[in-house]
Amino acid sequence: MRNSSKILIAAATLSTAAALAACGSSGSANSATATTVDTRPPCKADDVKVTGKLGSRPEITIPDTCAPPTQLLIKDITEGKGAAVKDGDNVTVQYDLVTWSDKVELDASWNRNEPFTVENVGQASVIDGWNQGLVGIKPGGRRLLIVPPALGYGEGGNGMKANETLVFVIDAVK
Repeated sequence: MRNSSKILIAAATLSTAAALAACGSSGSANSATATTVDTRPPCKADDVKVTGKLGSRPEITIPDTCAPPTQLLIKDITEGKGAAVKDGDNVTVQYDLVTWSDKVELDASWNRNEPFTVENVGQASVIDGWNQGLVGIKPGGRRLLIVPPALGYGEGGNGMKANETLVFVIDAVK
Protein backbone atom coordinates (compact mmCIF):
# COMPACT_ATOMS: atom_id res chain seq x y z
CA MET A 1 0.00 0.00 0.00
CA ARG A 2 2.83 2.39 0.80
CA ASN A 3 4.45 1.91 -2.61
CA SER A 4 1.18 2.63 -4.39
CA SER A 5 0.77 5.87 -2.35
CA LYS A 6 4.26 6.97 -3.36
CA ILE A 7 3.49 6.20 -7.01
CA LEU A 8 0.23 8.21 -6.84
CA ILE A 9 2.01 11.17 -5.21
CA ALA A 10 4.79 11.04 -7.80
CA ALA A 11 2.26 10.84 -10.64
CA ALA A 12 0.29 13.78 -9.23
CA THR A 13 3.48 15.83 -8.86
CA LEU A 14 4.56 15.10 -12.44
CA SER A 15 1.09 15.90 -13.73
CA THR A 16 1.03 19.25 -11.90
CA ALA A 17 4.53 20.15 -13.12
CA ALA A 18 3.58 19.32 -16.71
CA ALA A 19 0.42 21.42 -16.46
CA LEU A 20 2.35 24.41 -15.06
CA ALA A 21 5.01 24.11 -17.75
CA ALA A 22 2.36 24.04 -20.46
CA CYS A 23 0.72 27.21 -19.07
CA GLY A 24 4.01 29.07 -18.99
CA SER A 25 4.98 28.21 -22.54
CA SER A 26 1.76 29.20 -24.25
CA GLY A 27 1.22 32.48 -26.02
CA SER A 28 -1.23 33.48 -23.29
CA ALA A 29 -1.24 36.64 -21.20
CA ASN A 30 1.10 34.92 -18.73
CA SER A 31 4.00 35.15 -21.17
CA ALA A 32 3.21 38.81 -21.91
CA THR A 33 3.77 39.77 -18.28
CA ALA A 34 7.20 38.12 -18.05
CA THR A 35 10.10 40.56 -17.83
CA THR A 36 13.30 40.20 -19.76
CA VAL A 37 16.48 40.19 -17.71
CA ASP A 38 19.35 42.12 -19.28
CA THR A 39 22.45 39.93 -18.93
CA ARG A 40 24.89 42.50 -20.31
CA PRO A 41 27.24 44.11 -17.78
CA PRO A 42 26.16 47.60 -16.65
CA CYS A 43 27.69 50.49 -18.58
CA LYS A 44 30.19 52.83 -17.01
CA ALA A 45 30.39 56.55 -17.71
CA ASP A 46 33.37 56.00 -20.02
CA ASP A 47 31.23 53.71 -22.23
CA VAL A 48 29.05 56.68 -23.30
CA LYS A 49 30.87 58.79 -25.89
CA VAL A 50 30.50 62.57 -25.95
CA THR A 51 32.00 64.63 -28.75
CA GLY A 52 31.85 68.31 -29.55
CA LYS A 53 33.51 71.34 -28.05
CA LEU A 54 32.56 72.88 -24.75
CA GLY A 55 30.10 75.70 -25.38
CA SER A 56 28.61 74.00 -28.44
CA ARG A 57 25.99 71.31 -28.81
CA PRO A 58 27.41 67.87 -27.86
CA GLU A 59 26.97 64.61 -29.74
CA ILE A 60 26.05 61.70 -27.44
CA THR A 61 26.59 58.05 -28.40
CA ILE A 62 25.09 55.36 -26.16
CA PRO A 63 26.55 51.85 -26.59
CA ASP A 64 24.57 48.66 -27.25
CA THR A 65 27.20 46.46 -25.61
CA CYS A 66 26.24 47.12 -21.99
CA ALA A 67 23.11 47.59 -19.88
CA PRO A 68 21.89 50.91 -18.53
CA PRO A 69 23.42 51.54 -15.11
CA THR A 70 21.25 51.43 -12.00
CA GLN A 71 23.28 54.07 -10.13
CA LEU A 72 23.75 57.76 -10.93
CA LEU A 73 26.96 58.13 -12.94
CA ILE A 74 28.78 61.46 -13.03
CA LYS A 75 31.78 62.25 -15.19
CA ASP A 76 33.43 65.61 -15.74
CA ILE A 77 34.34 65.76 -19.41
CA THR A 78 35.88 69.22 -19.04
CA GLU A 79 36.84 70.51 -15.62
CA GLY A 80 35.58 74.04 -15.02
CA LYS A 81 37.30 76.78 -13.04
CA GLY A 82 36.20 78.61 -9.95
CA ALA A 83 33.92 77.65 -7.10
CA ALA A 84 32.15 74.30 -7.36
CA VAL A 85 28.36 74.32 -7.12
CA LYS A 86 27.16 73.27 -3.69
CA ASP A 87 23.73 72.58 -2.16
CA GLY A 88 21.64 75.75 -2.19
CA ASP A 89 23.52 77.42 -5.06
CA ASN A 90 22.01 78.52 -8.35
CA VAL A 91 23.61 77.38 -11.60
CA THR A 92 22.89 78.28 -15.22
CA VAL A 93 23.48 75.50 -17.72
CA GLN A 94 23.09 74.40 -21.31
CA TYR A 95 22.07 70.76 -21.62
CA ASP A 96 21.26 67.97 -24.02
CA LEU A 97 19.12 64.96 -23.05
CA VAL A 98 19.14 61.61 -24.86
CA THR A 99 16.97 58.69 -23.73
CA TRP A 100 18.83 55.42 -23.25
CA SER A 101 16.28 52.98 -24.69
CA ASP A 102 15.89 54.57 -28.11
CA LYS A 103 18.99 56.82 -28.22
CA VAL A 104 16.91 59.82 -29.28
CA GLU A 105 17.38 63.41 -28.19
CA LEU A 106 14.33 64.29 -26.14
CA ASP A 107 15.20 67.82 -25.07
CA ALA A 108 18.01 70.35 -25.30
CA SER A 109 18.38 73.92 -24.15
CA TRP A 110 20.60 74.31 -27.22
CA ASN A 111 17.44 74.01 -29.38
CA ARG A 112 16.01 77.10 -27.70
CA ASN A 113 19.36 78.91 -27.66
CA GLU A 114 18.55 79.71 -24.05
CA PRO A 115 20.41 78.44 -21.00
CA PHE A 116 18.41 76.98 -18.11
CA THR A 117 18.85 78.17 -14.51
CA VAL A 118 18.53 75.70 -11.65
CA GLU A 119 17.77 77.54 -8.42
CA ASN A 120 18.64 76.04 -5.04
CA VAL A 121 20.56 72.97 -6.24
CA GLY A 122 19.85 70.02 -3.98
CA GLN A 123 16.27 71.15 -3.40
CA ALA A 124 15.45 72.45 -6.89
CA SER A 125 12.28 71.62 -8.82
CA VAL A 126 14.20 69.25 -11.09
CA ILE A 127 14.74 65.48 -11.08
CA ASP A 128 16.79 64.05 -8.22
CA GLY A 129 19.52 63.07 -10.70
CA TRP A 130 20.11 66.77 -11.37
CA ASN A 131 19.90 67.79 -7.70
CA GLN A 132 22.61 65.26 -6.94
CA GLY A 133 24.54 65.43 -10.21
CA LEU A 134 25.00 69.21 -10.42
CA VAL A 135 26.75 69.41 -7.05
CA GLY A 136 30.46 69.92 -7.66
CA ILE A 137 30.28 71.18 -11.26
CA LYS A 138 32.35 74.32 -11.84
CA PRO A 139 31.65 77.25 -14.19
CA GLY A 140 32.96 76.47 -17.66
CA GLY A 141 32.78 72.72 -17.03
CA ARG A 142 31.07 70.03 -19.08
CA ARG A 143 29.57 67.08 -17.22
CA LEU A 144 28.00 63.78 -18.26
CA LEU A 145 25.12 62.57 -16.08
CA ILE A 146 23.62 59.11 -16.56
CA VAL A 147 20.43 59.08 -14.50
CA PRO A 148 18.68 55.81 -13.60
CA PRO A 149 14.87 55.78 -13.53
CA ALA A 150 14.71 56.01 -9.72
CA LEU A 151 16.41 59.43 -9.89
CA GLY A 152 14.65 60.51 -13.09
CA TYR A 153 10.99 60.07 -14.00
CA GLY A 154 10.52 56.54 -12.59
CA GLU A 155 7.22 55.24 -13.94
CA GLY A 156 7.18 57.94 -16.61
CA GLY A 157 5.95 61.47 -17.10
CA ASN A 158 6.89 64.65 -18.95
CA GLY A 159 6.97 62.71 -22.21
CA MET A 160 9.21 60.04 -20.72
CA LYS A 161 8.66 56.29 -21.03
CA ALA A 162 8.40 54.30 -17.80
CA ASN A 163 11.73 53.21 -16.31
CA GLU A 164 13.79 55.24 -18.78
CA THR A 165 17.47 55.91 -18.13
CA LEU A 166 18.44 59.47 -19.06
CA VAL A 167 21.74 60.69 -20.47
CA PHE A 168 22.53 64.38 -20.04
CA VAL A 169 25.51 66.43 -21.12
CA ILE A 170 25.52 69.65 -19.13
CA ASP A 171 27.68 72.74 -19.67
CA ALA A 172 27.86 75.04 -16.63
CA VAL A 173 27.52 78.55 -18.00
CA LYS A 174 27.57 80.40 -14.65
